[in-house]
Amino acid sequence: MEGDFAAYLKRVRAHRSELRDSVAAVDDALATPVARRDQWLERVHAALAELSHDFREHIALTEGEGALYEDVGRTAPRLTGQVRRLTDEHGLYAAHLDSLLARLDGDGPVGDLPTFREEVTTLMGQLVRHRQRGADVVFEAYEVDIGGSE
Repeated sequence: MEGDFAAYLKRVRAHRSELRDSVAAVDDALATPVARRDQWLERVHAALAELSHDFREHIALTEGEGALYEDVGRTAPRLTGQVRRLTDEHGLYAAHLDSLLARLDGDGPVGDLPTFREEVTTLMGQLVRHRQRGADVVFEAYEVDIGGSE
C-alpha cells in the first residue's frame, strides 16, 4: 500500500471513529428523560448538530475527485453499484439531519417528543448500517479493515 494512500486510510479510520462517537452521543441524548422537555431538546439538538458536522466531513472524505469512493471505482469497478448506494444514502441522511435540526430550531413542528425520538432513533440505526456497509466496501476493494478505531 502506498504511503499517501495508507495515510489517507488512517484519516478515514480516525474520522469513522469520530462519526461513531457522534452517533453514540445522539443515542445518549435520546436516552435522557423527555419529561424534561427543554433540557432534552437542547441536548438532542447539540448532539445532532455535531453529528451533522461529522457526517458532512464523512461525505467530503469519501466523495468527490480523488476521494475514497473514486479510488474504489478504479480499484474495484465491481463495487460501483454499492458505492452509488452509499453516496445516494449520503444525500438522504444529510437532508434528514438538516430537517431534524431545522425542526429543533423552530422551522417546523417537532411534534410529540416520543415520536420525534423514534424518528431520530431510526435514523441512527440507518447510519450505523450505512457505516457497516462502507467498511465492507473498503474491505472488498482493498482487503483493509477500516473498522472505526485505532
